[in-house]
Amino acid sequence: MTQVTEHGTSLPTVPRAGVRRRSPAAAACVLGGAVAAGLGLGFLAVLVIVLWISSPYPDSGPGGALHLAAGLWLMAHGTELVRYETLSGVPAPVGLTPLLLVALPVLLMRRAARLGSASGDGGGGEGNEADEALPAGVVLSAVTCGYLGVGALATVYAAGGPMPADPLSAAWHVPLVAVLAAAAGVWSAKGRPLGPLPGWIPGGVRRAVARPRYALALRSGAAGALVLLGGGALLVGASLAWHGAEVQSSFLTLTGVWSGRFAVLLLALALIPNAMVWGAAYGLGPGFAVGAGVTATPLGFAGAPALPRFPLLAALPPEGPGTPVTWAAAGVPVAAGLIVGWFSVRRARDVSSGEAALTAALGAVVCGLAMAGLAAASAGPLGSRALAGFGPVWWAVGGAAAGWTLLLAVPLAVGVHVWRTRPVRGASGGGGEDVWHDSGVRELRWAALREATRPVAPPVAPPVPVGVVAPPEPVAPPEPVAPPEPVAPPEPVAPPEPVAPPEPVAPPVVVAPAAPPEPVAPPVVVAPAAPDAPEVPLVVVPAEPLLPPVVGVRVLARRRPPP
Repeated sequence: MTQVTEHGTSLPTVPRAGVRRRSPAAAACVLGGAVAAGLGLGFLAVLVIVLWISSPYPDSGPGGALHLAAGLWLMAHGTELVRYETLSGVPAPVGLTPLLLVALPVLLMRRAARLGSASGDGGGGEGNEADEALPAGVVLSAVTCGYLGVGALATVYAAGGPMPADPLSAAWHVPLVAVLAAAAGVWSAKGRPLGPLPGWIPGGVRRAVARPRYALALRSGAAGALVLLGGGALLVGASLAWHGAEVQSSFLTLTGVWSGRFAVLLLALALIPNAMVWGAAYGLGPGFAVGAGVTATPLGFAGAPALPRFPLLAALPPEGPGTPVTWAAAGVPVAAGLIVGWFSVRRARDVSSGEAALTAALGAVVCGLAMAGLAAASAGPLGSRALAGFGPVWWAVGGAAAGWTLLLAVPLAVGVHVWRTRPVRGASGGGGEDVWHDSGVRELRWAALREATRPVAPPVAPPVPVGVVAPPEPVAPPEPVAPPEPVAPPEPVAPPEPVAPPEPVAPPVVVAPAAPPEPVAPPVVVAPAAPDAPEVPLVVVPAEPLLPPVVGVRVLARRRPPP
């Protein structure tokens, strides 16, 4: 009894109610979000400390530099900073966010979400539990919680610096950027799936979005937005080259030390994406504001702006009405509209012209929404009163982008669709065109080849229920095999009779025709024995020899009797 008690198999313990097992994968996701926020803060802190050390006339100590770094990190999320030390004594908001600075928290948060989603792919070793694969929603929530915890601490810490963050602005800007970046990371880790949509979305919406037109609309709208941004960058570059002397003078006179010039150069580089959006807004027509009541458009530059000295602001167009050079900026939205129309056409003959027009219209809407969002992110105040408004108006830019692309994309999409699906000419002998290489015939030919080479799946047998197993059928005993019948021995074959020699032929006698040879008897074939009979050697009866031919016979010519 003692041996059984000491060495017996231990019984499984019943888990206690009310005890929840902690998830190490979720804790790792929370830690990953906090590390991503800490890396962004650390990068900006190092940069600000380096500039503070290299500055010959620092305004504050290292504590003020660290507070400023925390404020810049919050500003990278779109949070407005407040500057209290002004000449008028009125607090001045600073809300113009450099878009290149936004890439730092977005990339770090996206990477943390991807690592959190991939943490459950591996397996544990022997004796350890396998890594837990968390759902996408849990990963998103855990990473965001860790990130927002560090963001709350940074907001509190930046409140004691020279440029604290607005708490209300930080309360929704930081979570918005964190959630969007984490969602992009989780989506990328899951293989960038395009469907199906979640079950809480109405069924009609899910069926409508699953149609090919929406994927084409997203692609064409994104292509149009990229063309607009490229055109804006081209306009900014051309303006910087045109006003090269003013830009150089502004850069050199703004500060005289190399550390200050390096800081100005970094700020100008961080604002280049903003300048691209402003250039696109200028080409679309609404333009952008450079202060209260001052707007720059291709039709003219109205107002007297009170602008600070900065290299990018020195490249603004001259004041006064527009010129043919500024009017040429309208080529940017024209190119965007043509691109949207071209990318909206499906290479299929079963699509109607109305479907192509609808896809182009949806692409124009997508392009307008994208440009409206970029315009809202690139604008913001630089102070109060005259500096309260800088940048384009988001609703005006979005409406102009949608209008330009809609006006040009729909006719082009319909025209391209009609051209691609035109009837085949030359099949009846007229026209002289190469029908084999016609686009419509080529599409039909490829469709027929794809249909012909599609593999046919074999019929699948119905599944057998696992729990119910039919008993095996009884096997009948084998029937007794009858013994093989004895094989009769072959009859003896008589030897062939000797052939008599041919009789001699008299010389004067004419030889009579030889008698035909006797027919040869076929060989006797022994019938095969039964399958189970013993092997018996086969005996083949040789055929009788043929009569030897007559040899040496001569035919003499008949002599005529003498007269």
